[in-house]
Formats: sequence, C-alpha cells, structure tokens
Amino acid sequence: MDTTITSSSVFETAITSLPLIARGKVRDIYAVDEQHMLIVTTDRLSAFDVIMPTPIPQKGVILTQVANFWFGLLQDVIPNHLSDKTLDDLPLTAAEKATLQGRSIIVKRLRPLPVEAIVRGYLIGSGWKDYQQTGAVCGITLPTGLQMADRLPEPIFTPSSKAEVGEHDINISFAQMQDKIGAALAEQVRSVSIELYNRAAAYALERGIIIADTKFEFGLDANDQLVLIDEILTPDSSRFWPADQYQPGISPPSFDKQFVRDYLETLDWGKVAPGPELPAEIMEKTAAKYREVADLLMK
Repeated sequence: MDTTITSSSVFETAITSLPLIARGKVRDIYAVDEQHMLIVTTDRLSAFDVIMPTPIPQKGVILTQVANFWFGLLQDVIPNHLSDKTLDDLPLTAAEKATLQGRSIIVKRLRPLPVEAIVRGYLIGSGWKDYQQTGAVCGITLPTGLQMADRLPEPIFTPSSKAEVGEHDINISFAQMQDKIGAALAEQVRSVSIELYNRAAAYALERGIIIADTKFEFGLDANDQLVLIDEILTPDSSRFWPADQYQPGISPPSFDKQFVRDYLETLDWGKVAPGPELPAEIMEKTAAKYREVADLLMK
C-alpha cells in the first residue's frame, strides 16, 4: 500500500459545515448526525500528555491509513466503529474536503467505556519501572530475574482510567475496572484485547516489527454490544520495535514517538504545557519513523 505523503501539515481543523464536538490531543471530532461523527486525525503530537506546538507533517494521514488497515484485518475478532459513509455524504466546502482527505473517518456514535485497555507483551516503560520496584506490573506478579525489554511469558492486560486532555491516565486494577463497567463486560474487554494483540503481534513479527505493547478503546452500541473504537495499533497507540535490532537488557530503538520523548528528555523542560518547539531535524526524523512502520506493516 502506498504511503507516499506531501510536506503539508494540519495542526488544527476548522470545519464550519459541521458542529465541533471536541478536540483531543490529536483528533478533532465533529457531529454528522445523531448516529455518526467525523473524526479527523491531525498532525498534532503529544508527549508526556502535552501537545507539542510543532506538527509532524502528514502524521495524521499515516495514522489513519494504519488504523484503517488494522480495522479491516481484525474485523472478524470484533466489530469496529467505521461506517460506510464517505466525505461525499457531508455538506463540505471544496477546501474542507481537501483538508480532510486521507485523514478522516466517519464513524458510528457509540457510548465509550471509561477505561483504556492496555496489553503488554514485553517489559518496558512504566511496566519495567513497576517491576523493578515491586516484582509486578500493575499488580500482576511476574517471574523474578526478568530484564528490561524481556518478552513476557504471556501478554498481560493492564487497564487504565481515561483522563481529560492534559491529564495523565491512571493505571487501575482489573478489580477496579470490574467496578467501573461490570464484571462480565470487563472480562470480555480483557479477552478481546488480548486476542487482538496476539493476532496483530504475530502479523507484525512476520514483517519485522515487534509490538511491545498497545492500547485499545471500546464502546457500546444501542444493543449494548462491544465495539472497537478510536485508533488501533498505530505508532501513537503502540510501542513498535524493529525485530532485527531487539535484544533484552536494553531499550530497543523505536518506530513511534519515543524518538520525540527521548529528545525532550535532553531539554530543561518541566513536562508541562506549553511544550517546546521541535527542531526541523527531529520533526523530519519522526515523520520518517511513522512512514517506515506504515510501509512495513502494509506492504
């Protein structure tokens, strides 16, 4: 699949033809009708829960391509929120349509669950810090003697509560998740999330990519059926590593925005808004990382 992109960027949209519902860290959401929404993936990038002032050129187009690819590949596991509507069905101006092309989807309106479903296959990031201190990750006890970036004996499910824009998500126990959404639904979310991860991880590994961890979000339809929503298995929602450079004991190089995080860690910046401008070199290298992982996954 061709992921060739141009150098133009979209930091924020202003679609006057439709009512704005919300702006997230990356997405602008508009109302279409009572059953549908328009989700626009901009080129904004957030790190440490702060939106950077510098967009990554065409990042939103790549994220949309990758998420839609996975939605199609995994639709037999669980229904997703994509509708059959297109931009041609909306009362857009020519300029608005041009802005939205390739970076927007029209989805069904659903009731989102107030949790994020995180699946970890490898011991890295906050999970590694947790393990070093407690021998467990989010309360799940793991074998002793594991190294940084070790593959876990089996993927683990570590939910978090969803935070407002600019706030940090908070890890919660599975029992707390059951209290929030009910025991049966929590079990279903955990089971589906692990199946999605296993399927995607096996597919990606055949193409030279390790999916170390990822997050999913879910909603309920009018019949209380579970539906996969938001984005899935993109460089923004997942930690992707090149398999040929992986070895336990070190933090592997990354295809995702970890590249930006590593740069930000070198700055004297308090990790609060406003974020610092990104140099052109960091912006271009980050865009190249997004393109590279998309090309590998969708070839």
